[in-house]
Amino acid sequence: MTIAEACVLVACLLPIACAWIAKSKGFGKPRRDGGFDNHSPRQWLASLQGWQARANAAQLNSFEALPIFIAGVLVAEHQQASQPLLDALAVAFVAARAGYIGAYLADWANTRSILWTLGLACCIAMFFIG
Repeated sequence: MTIAEACVLVACLLPIACAWIAKSKGFGKPRRDGGFDNHSPRQWLASLQGWQARANAAQLNSFEALPIFIAGVLVAEHQQASQPLLDALAVAFVAARAGYIGAYLADWANTRSILWTLGLACCIAMFFIG
C-alpha cells in the first residue's frame, strides 16, 4: 500500500471521526434527557447546536470531499505519476482536511475556507501530475 492509498483510508475515516465528535455529548444519556437517539439519528443530529452542529457539518463535508480525492489518487496512479509527489499531495490533502475539521469545530470560518481550498487544490493537482 502506498502512502497515497493509506491516505485514502484515513480520509474515509475522517467523516466517522466527525460523527463520533458530533454525537459524543449525547452518549450515555437517555433520549428523554437529550442523549443520542439511535432510533432517529438524522433528526437528532439536525437538532444539534454549537460545536456539535459544526462537527456534524464537518462530517457531511468530509463525505462530500471524498470522491474527488479518491478519483485524483486513482487517476494519478493510472497515469503512473511520480509516487513521491502523489504521496505528498495526498498527505497534504489529509492534513488540510484535519485542519479543516479543527477549524470548523473552533468556528474559524476564514481558516476553514482556506483549508478547504487547499485540500481541493491538492485533489485537482493529482489529475495533472501524470
